[in-house]
Amino acid sequence: MKAFLLFKDKDLDPKQILMQRERKPRAWETDEKLSLKQFLPWNEEALTKDLGLDILLSKMADGDNFLYETGKIIVLSSLTDAETILYRQGILNDCMTNEQLVRDLYRLLIDAIEKEKASHWWGLFSSPSSILHESLDKLKMFTEMLRKLRDYAEQNEEKFASEGFIKLFKTLRQELNDEYLSVIEEHFRQLEFEDGVLINAELGRGNKGTNYILNRPYEDKRNWFDRLMQKKLPGYTFEVSPRDEAGSRALYELRNQGLNLVANALAQSADHVLNFFHALRTELAFYIGCLNLRLHLAELNEQVCFPVPVKCGERMMSFTGLYDVNLALSAEKKVVSNNLHAIDKILFIITGANTGGKSTFLRSIGISQLMMQAGMFVPAESFKAEVHESIITHFKREEDTAMESGKFDEELSRMNEIVNNIKPGSIILLNESFAATNEREGSEIAKQITKALIESRIKVIFVTHQYEFAHGFFEKKMPDAIFLRAERLEDGTRSFRVLEGEPLQTSYGEDLYEKIFNQSLEKSSYQTQVQSSSKE
Repeated sequence: MKAFLLFKDKDLDPKQILMQRERKPRAWETDEKLSLKQFLPWNEEALTKDLGLDILLSKMADGDNFLYETGKIIVLSSLTDAETILYRQGILNDCMTNEQLVRDLYRLLIDAIEKEKASHWWGLFSSPSSILHESLDKLKMFTEMLRKLRDYAEQNEEKFASEGFIKLFKTLRQELNDEYLSVIEEHFRQLEFEDGVLINAELGRGNKGTNYILNRPYEDKRNWFDRLMQKKLPGYTFEVSPRDEAGSRALYELRNQGLNLVANALAQSADHVLNFFHALRTELAFYIGCLNLRLHLAELNEQVCFPVPVKCGERMMSFTGLYDVNLALSAEKKVVSNNLHAIDKILFIITGANTGGKSTFLRSIGISQLMMQAGMFVPAESFKAEVHESIITHFKREEDTAMESGKFDEELSRMNEIVNNIKPGSIILLNESFAATNEREGSEIAKQITKALIESRIKVIFVTHQYEFAHGFFEKKMPDAIFLRAERLEDGTRSFRVLEGEPLQTSYGEDLYEKIFNQSLEKSSYQTQVQSSSKE
């Protein structure tokens, strides 16, 4: 059985790694085998740092490391087709409508996995007999849990409307009907071997046994009178003395030879059912994380909506009430939102006053794009955007504390890595890039790189203070470019809103200087008054 809660036709690939993290690694296993790096994009560290994803993922996890890692994989592994995004949105909408039922289902899966771990013998016994009994115990427990899953599906199927949940519940009902479960339980009864085992074998070289076959247990269907009156069939029998240890050991080995194939098949069946529980739990964990995030945002009275994804290349970005979800979660209060309607635009240049909200606006777009391409809701009243092949960030960094390179060298090194990995149809967010050198050199480098990116059909959103760079593009009157500016009121107050506007030659740094300088003067004046009063 398959879960199909993230994709229409496959399970989430990293589930095996996440399953292993639930168990103690064996002596020969290293931490690298349990690393999630292989499932994450090449720029996951930059995305996490630049967009502050740890805040988002921590709120989704609510202290649960499994939820955190599952959320990280899915959020960073962006979908590139609108159909799968809408498929997940339908499932998430069902989860939001039936939140308690979904949490109950998740709890049921956790119980099944925890019971399996509690009953695990951890390889202390590896004989076919011990494998058979351990696997049989697991399957009995799993069958009980599967019956509960089937009953859950039958009781709640009508409350769900998404294609994913309908498919899951239909599978549970059809494949786990009473007739099928009765047959399984009958097999369990036979595998108890209460009357011993019946084995066929042949003699090989040196009269050694070969081709061992376990037969179905003989069932005597005669009534008691027939059994009493009918003569026993002739045959050869022998008994092993209780004190004959060698004979007992030989019989035990013969029994294991006959049970070997059945024990392996039973163990594989138990693993198959366990894998289904893990797969379903892993995929459902993503939606549990989304429910946790929604609760946190509801406490802040912040809105969310399901975005409208459009095909890559349609150059669409339109939203109302978009806010930085990480800022809201960390500040624990409602934050300023922004609106934008940009059709057929490939270049976005954002300028304006210092501390005016430009970087926050840029992060809100990047995070929302990631959330949309994970199949989540987004922090906005409405959101419509094209799906991109990849989401890239290039934000300014602090000085290298190891003094191995300067800031400008480091910026160029990261841009070189981006150029080697970026694809047409991607989106790149640049935040004050190439500002570590002088205005003329930085503007020229920014211009050449931006020109090359948009010629390669890559959407560019650039926050900059470089007037020469920004105004140079503005003067070209490009129909596929839009220029935005952080709003500054006449009294110097920042509204933290970003509106369309021509790049200005100043970033109003003097506002900050005056604010800090006046505060310093006021503080100094106050201290002088206090000192004078104390002398008096």
